[in-house]
Amino acid sequence: MRGPRPLVEVRRTRGGLELRVDGTLASVYRRGRSLTGVVWWALAAPLLLVERKRRRVLLLGLAAGSVARAIRTLDPAAEIVGVEIDRRVLRLARRHFGLAQLGVEVVVDDALAYLRRERRTFDLIVEDLFVGPARAVHKPDWLLGEGYRLIASRLRADGLFVSNTIHELPSVVRACRPFARRIVCLDVDSHWNCIVVAGRHVPTAALLRRRLAAVAPLRGRVQFRTCWTRPRRVD
Repeated sequence: MRGPRPLVEVRRTRGGLELRVDGTLASVYRRGRSLTGVVWWALAAPLLLVERKRRRVLLLGLAAGSVARAIRTLDPAAEIVGVEIDRRVLRLARRHFGLAQLGVEVVVDDALAYLRRERRTFDLIVEDLFVGPARAVHKPDWLLGEGYRLIASRLRADGLFVSNTIHELPSVVRACRPFARRIVCLDVDSHWNCIVVAGRHVPTAALLRRRLAAVAPLRGRVQFRTCWTRPRRVD
């Protein structure tokens, strides 16, 4: 049984618009600009590691489309699927945040239900799922168990998984280990957020920093470090 519906509101700021869900900042929009915020760009930037002409991206927790906007800027031809459970969020996203212009395949559903039925595979899966009010925001209970196992089954062999963490970094890293050979963490300056990048072909933290050096919104704002590497087998 679901609890009370979260409060969803649009706030005007000097720089544009914010979408907040139960007080948590979910999206930012500045009309005519792709610069939505360093956290969302850090979630999107690993797309550049995927060497494929037609990239397919899954966004779990679409909100008003800040990550989708960054993805579209990095790759105008990318196929983007965005899953969002709250129809009120999507109505506001289309009305105020330009979501309809991003070319996203929008799925209105619970992320777990979607993962259970989806059969396509993806080059990049971005997990930005949180529940609860701002001071107690956390990952859904199902996510780090069945959720991550389903996510792993939807990743292409050379695909990348990216997660936005606030308080859950150690548990997210542990949950990624079964399908990752290396996990790199991106610490966002002046934010609580730490972005996890996991997969079979994730480069070292130093190489990842060099590969993403061209992404202007990240310059001087993100610190790269290796969180875990699969131990080498000794025969």
